[in-house]
Amino acid sequence: MNVTIINIGDELLIGQVVNTNASTMSHLLTEAGMAVTRTVVVGDNYKDIWVTVDEALRESDAALVTGGLGPTKDDITKKLLCEYFDSELVESEVALANVKRIFDSRGYELTPVNRAQALVPKCCEVLNNDLGTAPCMWFNTDGKVLVSLPGVPFEMEWLMRNRVIPKLQETFKTDVIIKKNILVQGIGESFLSDLIEPWELSLPENIKLAYLPVAGMVKLRLTARFPNGTNQNNLNSLLPGLYKLASQHIVGEDCETLDELVHKTLIAKGKTLATAESCTGGNIARLLTAQAGASAYFRGGVIAYSNEVKECTLGVKHETIADHGAVSEETVREMVEGVRERLGADYAIATTGIAGPGGGTPEKPVGTVWVAVCSKDKTVTQLMHYGDRRQQTIDRTTNQAYSMLMKLLP
Repeated sequence: MNVTIINIGDELLIGQVVNTNASTMSHLLTEAGMAVTRTVVVGDNYKDIWVTVDEALRESDAALVTGGLGPTKDDITKKLLCEYFDSELVESEVALANVKRIFDSRGYELTPVNRAQALVPKCCEVLNNDLGTAPCMWFNTDGKVLVSLPGVPFEMEWLMRNRVIPKLQETFKTDVIIKKNILVQGIGESFLSDLIEPWELSLPENIKLAYLPVAGMVKLRLTARFPNGTNQNNLNSLLPGLYKLASQHIVGEDCETLDELVHKTLIAKGKTLATAESCTGGNIARLLTAQAGASAYFRGGVIAYSNEVKECTLGVKHETIADHGAVSEETVREMVEGVRERLGADYAIATTGIAGPGGGTPEKPVGTVWVAVCSKDKTVTQLMHYGDRRQQTIDRTTNQAYSMLMKLLP
């Protein structure tokens, strides 16, 4: 079963709003065993929407449309679909009851403009939108399906999970999708591809490998597609061949990001962590504490941007900075050992560097970074050179720190 996604809105075309709906819908559909063949963004233009819908229904089993639904004059999707399917607008009892429920719960008076949201093409089936007033409309046409959803992201996602995908799975025969992620760090994408080429070429035809590079690491994603009712191979059985070629670069499995891997590993091992960040400005701690449950292991962090904070808060010796500089192995070593001891953690991470675009010297150019991780018994440091793009330096340093910590953990 293949699907075309159509996202409507001028705000998407001009970049005023990021089109998160497309990625969310693609992810949910793929996880449900459906193939997303195209994603199209179209403005609030009647002719453009018509042409796009018509093409999608010719080429796909289903077309999912978001946007253009609501009480304002630029919301034209409902009227267009009514004309497209040669139908007429009627007041849906299901949609009206939902609009009244929401207005009553908020203490609002139901105006004629908002009551009009209960008007839908007579030929559609209304899928109730528990989170909003715009209806979700399901159309059947010549063995094809079109679903029109509101563009509000949280409403769309709820409808996709609870209404649309279950109904699509009842209507069409969908595949079983199995995925596995392997996180690789310390080797570039092209070098990794050359290294594991024999293993990649030996993969079964129904298993695809994707290289997803990001900020100094590569995520390998294995995706296996099986027709419903067939035997499903275990992806784990393919991994020994990969580890034989690239074990020194593999950091972990079954996570989307390195910070997620660190988060889950520290919780599983019952160990605690502290951070001391200079050039990363708290980014390492931010990503970890954005995940629910981080309080189980994260003791705290110090953003030691100034030399005074490095000395007074972390215990870095004044002589160390005077003799070797703030960006040095000696300084980062004292930073990481100081924050671990002061915050009473099992492990610690520290970073210091020149993120740029200014501040470099011939001896220490922009992009020079020292990273350190430590336990009670061992400290590991690493010098990195990342170039003059500030955010890239911060992101790559962050992932380098996570990778070093993972290798230090028993």
